[in-house]
Amino acid sequence: MSNASIQWFPGHMNKARNEVKEIMPQMDVIIEVIDARLPYSSENPMVAALRGEKPVIKILNKADLADPELTLVWLNYLEQQNGVKALSFDDNKAADVHRIVELCKRMMPNKAESGRQIKAMIMGIPNVGKSTLINTLAGRTVAKTGNEPAVTKSQQLIKLDGGIMLYDTPGMLWPKVENENSGYRLAATGGIRDTAFDFADVASYTAEYLITAYPNLLKERYKMDELPKTDWEFFEVAGRNRGLLKKGGIVDTYRMSEILVNELRSGTLGRITMETPAMMEIEEGVVAEQRLAAEAKRIAKEEEKRLRRLRTRKNRK
Repeated sequence: MSNASIQWFPGHMNKARNEVKEIMPQMDVIIEVIDARLPYSSENPMVAALRGEKPVIKILNKADLADPELTLVWLNYLEQQNGVKALSFDDNKAADVHRIVELCKRMMPNKAESGRQIKAMIMGIPNVGKSTLINTLAGRTVAKTGNEPAVTKSQQLIKLDGGIMLYDTPGMLWPKVENENSGYRLAATGGIRDTAFDFADVASYTAEYLITAYPNLLKERYKMDELPKTDWEFFEVAGRNRGLLKKGGIVDTYRMSEILVNELRSGTLGRITMETPAMMEIEEGVVAEQRLAAEAKRIAKEEEKRLRRLRTRKNRK
Protein backbone atom coordinates (compact mmCIF):
# COMPACT_ATOMS: atom_id res chain seq x y z
CA MET A 1 0.00 0.00 0.00
CA SER A 2 1.65 3.22 -1.06
CA ASN A 3 0.98 6.44 0.83
CA ALA A 4 0.28 8.22 -2.43
CA SER A 5 -2.64 5.92 -3.23
CA ILE A 6 -4.68 7.06 -0.22
CA GLN A 7 -6.86 10.18 -0.52
CA TRP A 8 -6.10 11.21 3.04
CA PHE A 9 -6.89 14.88 2.76
CA PRO A 10 -9.96 15.82 0.70
CA GLY A 11 -10.79 19.53 0.39
CA HIS A 12 -13.34 19.68 3.22
CA MET A 13 -10.81 18.13 5.63
CA ASN A 14 -8.22 20.76 4.78
CA LYS A 15 -10.84 23.48 5.36
CA ALA A 16 -11.86 21.88 8.66
CA ARG A 17 -8.24 21.74 9.82
CA ASN A 18 -7.87 25.48 9.25
CA GLU A 19 -11.11 26.18 11.11
CA VAL A 20 -9.99 24.04 14.04
CA LYS A 21 -6.63 25.81 14.16
CA GLU A 22 -8.45 29.14 14.29
CA ILE A 23 -10.80 28.34 17.19
CA MET A 24 -8.46 26.06 19.18
CA PRO A 25 -7.06 28.96 21.31
CA GLN A 26 -10.59 29.68 22.66
CA MET A 27 -11.12 26.07 23.82
CA ASP A 28 -10.73 24.86 27.42
CA VAL A 29 -10.74 21.10 26.88
CA ILE A 30 -10.27 18.81 23.86
CA ILE A 31 -12.23 15.56 23.66
CA GLU A 32 -10.64 13.15 21.19
CA VAL A 33 -12.63 10.06 20.21
CA ILE A 34 -10.38 7.16 19.20
CA ASP A 35 -11.05 3.52 18.32
CA ALA A 36 -10.36 1.17 21.26
CA ARG A 37 -9.19 -1.49 18.76
CA LEU A 38 -6.41 0.83 17.51
CA PRO A 39 -5.83 3.64 20.04
CA TYR A 40 -2.55 4.65 18.37
CA SER A 41 -3.47 4.46 14.68
CA SER A 42 -6.83 6.20 15.18
CA GLU A 43 -5.25 9.15 17.05
CA ASN A 44 -4.92 12.16 14.81
CA PRO A 45 -1.37 13.56 15.15
CA MET A 46 -2.80 16.99 14.26
CA VAL A 47 -4.67 17.02 17.60
CA ALA A 48 -1.41 16.83 19.55
CA ALA A 49 0.17 19.45 17.29
CA LEU A 50 -2.78 21.89 17.55
CA ARG A 51 -3.79 21.50 21.22
CA GLY A 52 -0.46 22.53 22.74
CA GLU A 53 -0.84 22.44 26.54
CA LYS A 54 -4.65 22.16 26.59
CA PRO A 55 -6.02 19.19 28.57
CA VAL A 56 -7.45 16.34 26.50
CA ILE A 57 -9.92 13.57 27.28
CA LYS A 58 -9.24 10.54 25.11
CA ILE A 59 -12.29 8.35 24.67
CA LEU A 60 -11.57 4.78 23.60
CA ASN A 61 -14.80 4.17 21.72
CA LYS A 62 -16.13 0.79 20.49
CA ALA A 63 -14.54 -0.85 23.55
CA ASP A 64 -17.11 -3.66 23.29
CA LEU A 65 -15.28 -4.76 20.08
CA ALA A 66 -11.79 -4.49 21.64
CA ASP A 67 -9.77 -6.90 23.77
CA PRO A 68 -10.70 -5.86 27.36
CA GLU A 69 -7.24 -6.64 28.77
CA LEU A 70 -5.50 -4.53 26.14
CA THR A 71 -8.02 -1.70 26.64
CA LEU A 72 -6.85 -1.48 30.27
CA VAL A 73 -3.21 -1.48 29.12
CA TRP A 74 -3.97 1.40 26.71
CA LEU A 75 -5.93 3.39 29.32
CA ASN A 76 -2.98 3.21 31.73
CA TYR A 77 -0.51 4.08 28.97
CA LEU A 78 -2.50 7.15 27.83
CA GLU A 79 -3.07 8.40 31.38
CA GLN A 80 0.71 8.63 31.86
CA GLN A 81 0.88 11.33 29.18
CA ASN A 82 0.87 14.97 30.23
CA GLY A 83 -2.62 16.56 30.46
CA VAL A 84 -4.38 13.38 29.28
CA LYS A 85 -7.34 11.60 30.86
CA ALA A 86 -8.68 8.43 29.22
CA LEU A 87 -12.07 6.70 29.34
CA SER A 88 -13.36 3.60 27.53
CA PHE A 89 -16.88 3.52 26.10
CA ASP A 90 -18.87 0.68 24.60
CA ASP A 91 -22.17 0.60 22.74
CA ASN A 92 -24.20 1.41 25.84
CA LYS A 93 -22.90 4.97 26.21
CA ALA A 94 -25.98 6.44 27.90
CA ALA A 95 -24.92 5.16 31.33
CA ASP A 96 -21.43 6.61 30.94
CA VAL A 97 -21.71 10.02 29.26
CA HIS A 98 -21.97 11.89 32.57
CA ARG A 99 -18.33 10.84 33.15
CA ILE A 100 -17.27 13.15 30.29
CA VAL A 101 -19.15 16.14 31.74
CA GLU A 102 -17.70 15.48 35.22
CA LEU A 103 -14.19 15.12 33.80
CA CYS A 104 -14.49 18.43 31.88
CA LYS A 105 -15.45 20.15 35.14
CA ARG A 106 -12.60 18.50 37.05
CA MET A 107 -10.11 19.62 34.41
CA MET A 108 -11.36 23.23 34.56
CA PRO A 109 -12.15 23.68 38.29
CA ASN A 110 -12.02 27.50 38.25
CA LYS A 111 -14.64 27.78 35.50
CA ALA A 112 -16.81 24.98 36.96
CA GLU A 113 -16.88 26.58 40.43
CA SER A 114 -17.65 30.09 39.17
CA GLY A 115 -20.42 28.77 36.88
CA ARG A 116 -18.71 29.99 33.71
CA GLN A 117 -19.20 28.08 30.52
CA ILE A 118 -16.61 25.42 29.67
CA LYS A 119 -15.77 25.22 25.98
CA ALA A 120 -14.97 21.70 24.80
CA MET A 121 -14.03 20.69 21.27
CA ILE A 122 -14.76 17.13 20.19
CA MET A 123 -12.53 15.62 17.49
CA GLY A 124 -11.96 12.25 15.90
CA ILE A 125 -11.13 10.55 12.63
CA PRO A 126 -14.02 9.51 10.34
CA ASN A 127 -16.14 6.49 11.34
CA VAL A 128 -14.89 6.35 14.93
CA GLY A 129 -18.40 6.79 16.39
CA LYS A 130 -18.07 10.47 17.31
CA SER A 131 -21.56 11.46 16.08
CA THR A 132 -23.30 8.70 18.07
CA LEU A 133 -21.42 9.83 21.18
CA ILE A 134 -22.44 13.47 20.61
CA ASN A 135 -26.10 12.50 20.26
CA THR A 136 -25.90 10.55 23.55
CA LEU A 137 -24.17 13.49 25.28
CA ALA A 138 -26.81 15.93 24.00
CA GLY A 139 -29.69 13.57 24.79
CA ARG A 140 -31.11 14.21 21.30
CA THR A 141 -30.15 13.79 17.67
CA VAL A 142 -27.90 16.68 16.76
CA ALA A 143 -25.24 14.90 14.68
CA LYS A 144 -25.74 12.74 11.59
CA THR A 145 -24.50 9.19 11.98
CA GLY A 146 -23.52 6.64 9.37
CA ASN A 147 -21.11 3.80 8.67
CA GLU A 148 -19.51 5.67 5.79
CA PRO A 149 -16.48 7.69 6.88
CA ALA A 150 -16.69 11.50 6.78
CA VAL A 151 -20.45 12.02 7.28
CA THR A 152 -20.03 15.24 9.32
CA LYS A 153 -18.92 18.01 6.98
CA SER A 154 -19.03 21.23 9.03
CA GLN A 155 -18.71 22.48 12.60
CA GLN A 156 -21.66 22.89 14.93
CA LEU A 157 -22.21 24.07 18.52
CA ILE A 158 -24.12 21.90 21.00
CA LYS A 159 -25.13 23.10 24.47
CA LEU A 160 -24.81 20.34 27.09
CA ASP A 161 -26.05 20.11 30.66
CA GLY A 162 -23.57 21.24 33.27
CA GLY A 163 -22.58 24.47 31.54
CA ILE A 164 -20.57 22.88 28.74
CA MET A 165 -20.59 24.14 25.17
CA LEU A 166 -19.49 21.42 22.77
CA TYR A 167 -17.87 22.34 19.47
CA ASP A 168 -18.25 19.52 16.97
CA THR A 169 -15.77 19.21 14.10
CA PRO A 170 -15.82 17.07 10.94
CA GLY A 171 -14.03 13.72 11.05
CA MET A 172 -10.49 14.54 9.99
CA LEU A 173 -7.61 12.49 8.69
CA TRP A 174 -4.11 13.90 8.38
CA PRO A 175 -2.21 14.84 5.20
CA LYS A 176 -0.11 11.69 4.92
CA VAL A 177 0.12 8.35 6.69
CA GLU A 178 3.79 7.83 7.55
CA ASN A 179 3.38 4.50 9.32
CA GLU A 180 2.25 1.93 6.74
CA ASN A 181 1.11 -0.46 9.49
CA SER A 182 -1.31 2.19 10.79
CA GLY A 183 -2.75 2.51 7.29
CA TYR A 184 -3.42 -1.21 7.09
CA ARG A 185 -5.02 -1.29 10.54
CA LEU A 186 -7.24 1.73 9.82
CA ALA A 187 -8.32 0.03 6.60
CA ALA A 188 -9.00 -3.30 8.33
CA THR A 189 -11.31 -1.71 10.92
CA GLY A 190 -13.13 0.55 8.44
CA GLY A 191 -11.55 3.86 9.46
CA ILE A 192 -10.85 4.74 5.82
CA ARG A 193 -12.89 4.05 2.70
CA ASP A 194 -12.65 0.63 1.06
CA THR A 195 -11.53 2.29 -2.17
CA ALA A 196 -8.45 3.78 -0.50
CA PHE A 197 -6.30 0.65 -0.44
CA ASP A 198 -5.62 -2.73 -2.00
CA PHE A 199 -8.10 -4.97 -0.17
CA ALA A 200 -6.06 -8.17 -0.67
CA ASP A 201 -3.04 -6.52 1.03
CA VAL A 202 -5.14 -5.38 3.99
CA ALA A 203 -6.70 -8.84 4.39
CA SER A 204 -3.23 -10.44 4.32
CA TYR A 205 -1.96 -7.99 6.95
CA THR A 206 -5.02 -8.73 9.12
CA ALA A 207 -4.63 -12.51 8.82
CA GLU A 208 -0.89 -12.37 9.64
CA TYR A 209 -1.56 -10.31 12.77
CA LEU A 210 -4.46 -12.48 13.97
CA ILE A 211 -2.55 -15.75 13.41
CA THR A 212 0.07 -14.47 15.87
CA ALA A 213 -2.09 -12.46 18.32
CA TYR A 214 -5.43 -14.34 18.40
CA PRO A 215 -4.82 -17.91 17.14
CA ASN A 216 -7.56 -19.48 19.28
CA LEU A 217 -10.25 -17.09 18.01
CA LEU A 218 -9.36 -17.99 14.41
CA LYS A 219 -9.32 -21.74 15.10
CA GLU A 220 -12.68 -21.60 16.83
CA ARG A 221 -14.40 -19.35 14.29
CA TYR A 222 -13.16 -21.11 11.15
CA LYS A 223 -13.26 -24.69 12.52
CA MET A 224 -9.54 -25.48 12.35
CA ASP A 225 -7.69 -28.09 14.42
CA GLU A 226 -4.31 -26.69 13.41
CA LEU A 227 -3.80 -23.04 12.49
CA PRO A 228 -1.82 -22.49 9.26
CA LYS A 229 1.37 -20.43 9.65
CA THR A 230 0.91 -18.11 6.65
CA ASP A 231 -1.92 -15.82 5.56
CA TRP A 232 -2.40 -17.51 2.15
CA GLU A 233 -2.58 -21.00 3.73
CA PHE A 234 -5.09 -19.64 6.25
CA PHE A 235 -7.38 -18.28 3.48
CA GLU A 236 -7.06 -21.59 1.64
CA VAL A 237 -7.99 -23.79 4.64
CA ALA A 238 -10.66 -21.44 6.06
CA GLY A 239 -12.22 -20.98 2.60
CA ARG A 240 -12.37 -24.74 2.05
CA ASN A 241 -13.95 -25.23 5.49
CA ARG A 242 -16.56 -22.61 4.57
CA GLY A 243 -17.27 -24.31 1.22
CA LEU A 244 -16.14 -21.29 -0.79
CA LEU A 245 -15.24 -23.26 -3.89
CA LYS A 246 -15.06 -22.09 -7.50
CA LYS A 247 -14.99 -24.31 -10.61
CA GLY A 248 -12.53 -27.18 -10.40
CA GLY A 249 -12.62 -27.15 -6.57
CA ILE A 250 -10.44 -24.02 -6.35
CA VAL A 251 -10.94 -22.07 -3.11
CA ASP A 252 -12.23 -18.51 -3.51
CA THR A 253 -9.57 -16.97 -1.25
CA TYR A 254 -10.65 -13.40 -2.09
CA ARG A 255 -14.17 -14.11 -0.81
CA MET A 256 -12.64 -15.62 2.33
CA SER A 257 -10.48 -12.52 2.84
CA GLU A 258 -13.64 -10.34 2.64
CA ILE A 259 -15.32 -12.55 5.26
CA LEU A 260 -12.34 -12.24 7.61
CA VAL A 261 -12.22 -8.43 7.41
CA ASN A 262 -16.02 -8.05 7.74
CA GLU A 263 -16.11 -10.39 10.74
CA LEU A 264 -13.29 -8.43 12.37
CA ARG A 265 -15.19 -5.15 11.84
CA SER A 266 -18.49 -6.47 13.18
CA GLY A 267 -16.96 -8.18 16.21
CA THR A 268 -18.23 -11.60 15.07
CA LEU A 269 -14.67 -12.89 15.30
CA GLY A 270 -14.40 -11.87 18.95
CA ARG A 271 -12.96 -8.96 20.92
CA ILE A 272 -9.76 -7.95 19.16
CA THR A 273 -7.27 -5.10 19.54
CA MET A 274 -5.00 -4.60 16.54
CA GLU A 275 -2.05 -2.92 18.31
CA THR A 276 -0.24 -2.56 21.64
CA PRO A 277 1.87 0.27 23.13
CA ALA A 278 4.99 -1.89 22.61
CA MET A 279 4.19 -2.27 18.88
CA MET A 280 3.60 1.46 18.64
CA GLU A 281 7.01 2.30 20.12
CA ILE A 282 8.82 -0.03 17.68
CA GLU A 283 6.90 1.40 14.70
CA GLU A 284 7.57 4.99 15.76
CA GLY A 285 11.28 4.14 15.79
CA VAL A 286 11.02 2.83 12.21
CA VAL A 287 9.12 5.97 11.10
CA ALA A 288 11.78 8.19 12.72
CA GLU A 289 14.49 6.33 10.75
CA GLN A 290 12.49 6.72 7.54
CA ARG A 291 12.18 10.46 8.17
CA LEU A 292 15.94 10.78 8.68
CA ALA A 293 16.63 8.80 5.50
CA ALA A 294 14.16 10.96 3.53
CA GLU A 295 15.76 14.14 4.89
CA ALA A 296 19.28 12.91 4.02
CA LYS A 297 18.04 12.11 0.49
CA ARG A 298 16.52 15.60 0.17
CA ILE A 299 19.75 17.28 1.32
CA ALA A 300 21.82 15.16 -1.11
CA LYS A 301 19.45 16.14 -3.95
CA GLU A 302 19.76 19.85 -3.06
CA GLU A 303 23.56 19.55 -2.97
CA GLU A 304 23.54 17.80 -6.36
CA LYS A 305 21.44 20.65 -7.82
CA ARG A 306 23.80 23.25 -6.34
CA LEU A 307 26.88 21.56 -7.82
CA ARG A 308 25.15 21.24 -11.20
CA ARG A 309 24.39 24.96 -11.19
CA LEU A 310 28.02 25.75 -10.34
CA ARG A 311 29.25 23.54 -13.19
CA THR A 312 26.83 25.21 -15.61
CA ARG A 313 28.10 28.67 -14.59
CA LYS A 314 31.74 27.59 -15.01
CA ASN A 315 31.04 26.15 -18.47
CA ARG A 316 29.38 29.42 -19.54
CA LYS A 317 32.51 31.34 -18.59
